[in-house]
Amino acid sequence: MFSLRRWLLQEGRLTWRQAACHLPVQHCAKTQQLLPCPVIQIATSAAKCAKTRDLRKKRELSEKKLTRYFVDYHRVLVVGGKGGNGVCTFHSEPRKEFGGPDGGNGGDGGHIILKVDKQLKSLASIKPVYYGASGESGGSKNCYGGNAEATYILVPMGTIVKENGQVVADLSHHAEEYVAAYGGAGGKGNRFFLSNENRAPTTATSGEPGQERVLHLELKTMAHGGMIGFPNVGKSSLLRVISNAKPAVAAYPFTTLNPHVGIVHYQDFEQVAVADIPGIIKDAHKNRGLGTTFLKHVERCRFLLFVLDLSLPKPWTQYDDLKYELEQYDKELSQRPHAIIGNKIDLPESKVNLCLLREKLTEGVIPVSALTGENIEELISHLRTLYDRYLETDKKHRLTPLKW
Repeated sequence: MFSLRRWLLQEGRLTWRQAACHLPVQHCAKTQQLLPCPVIQIATSAAKCAKTRDLRKKRELSEKKLTRYFVDYHRVLVVGGKGGNGVCTFHSEPRKEFGGPDGGNGGDGGHIILKVDKQLKSLASIKPVYYGASGESGGSKNCYGGNAEATYILVPMGTIVKENGQVVADLSHHAEEYVAAYGGAGGKGNRFFLSNENRAPTTATSGEPGQERVLHLELKTMAHGGMIGFPNVGKSSLLRVISNAKPAVAAYPFTTLNPHVGIVHYQDFEQVAVADIPGIIKDAHKNRGLGTTFLKHVERCRFLLFVLDLSLPKPWTQYDDLKYELEQYDKELSQRPHAIIGNKIDLPESKVNLCLLREKLTEGVIPVSALTGENIEELISHLRTLYDRYLETDKKHRLTPLKW
C-alpha cells in the first residue's frame, strides 16, 4: 500500500495531504484510474463515556397525596340512553302506487352497568354523572335502528350500591355486574301499526327516555384479615414486614390515613390479604378522630388482628377499649375469629408487660417485633391457621371464599 501511494504521488494523482491522512484508494472501472476512497469518521468515545440509564421506577406517593386519590364514597347520577325514534314512511316504487308503510322501529338506548375490576383499589376514577348512549332512529324500507352499546363503569371489589339509604347491590366478586340504569325502549315506526282496519297508518312513536337514578357508592376494603389498633402501635410496620405493601411509617400518630392491603404469600401459592386499618381512638364509634369512616372497612374482614403496644403500661386496657369500640359500632364484629398480637417486644419494658398481659387475658398472645423481625414466622403461621378455618367455614355454608 505504501509503494502504491508513492507511485500516485509521483504521477500527480494523489496530493500530499491525502497521502498524510492514509486515505485508502479504490480502482474506478470507467476511467481505469485509482481514486482515494471517502472515509467516514465514527466517534467511539461517546458510547464509552455515556452513563447507563436504569428503568425509571414508579414514584411512591406520600400519605397526604394518597389521601387525594383514595376515595371510598361517591354520589353518582346515572341516566340511561334514550331510545331511537320510529319513522313514518311509505314504500315508493315505479308502477307500484300503494306500496304501504315501511317505517322501521328505533333502536334501544344503552344501559349503564357497574362492573367489578379487582385491579382498582379506590373510587377516585368515578365521575359524578354518566349518560348512556342513545339508540339510532329507524329508517325507510323497514330498516330498524341499531341498539346503543352499554356504558361500563369499573368499580373496585367491595363496592356497595345504595339508593335512598337502602342497599341495592353488593359487588364483592371480580367481573360481577349490576345494571345501574336501563336504556329507554326504541320508538315504533308506522309499519308496526299496520292492521286490517288501518292499511295506511301515519303514526310513529318517539323513543322512551332512559332510567334516571341517584346512587351512592361505598367502598369497604376486601381483605381476609384486618389489623386493628390504636395509633402508633406498629400496624404499618408489621404489614411492611409480612408483605410487600409500603404504607407510610413515622414516629407520630395517624401516619396512616388510608387503609392499605398487603398480600402474604405461602409456599403452596396461597395468598392471604391483610388490611392495615387506620388508627382507632376512644369514642371512634361516635365519629371522633377518623370515626366510622374507616370502621366500616373492618366489616369485610373475615378475621381480626388486634395489635397492642407492649411498651405502654397496662396493655390489656388497649384490648378492652378496642373490643368496646367494635361492639358499639357492630356487635357482630367483636365475635369474629381474632388473634392478639403484642408488638415492640424488643424493648425491655415490653417483656414485663407481656407477662402481666398473659395473666389478665385467657387467650393466647403472639409477641412480635416489627423492628427486629422477632417471632414474625409464628405470626405468619397463625395467619394461615385463621385463613384455613375461614375456608372450612365457607365450605360448610356453601359460600364462595374470597381469593386474591
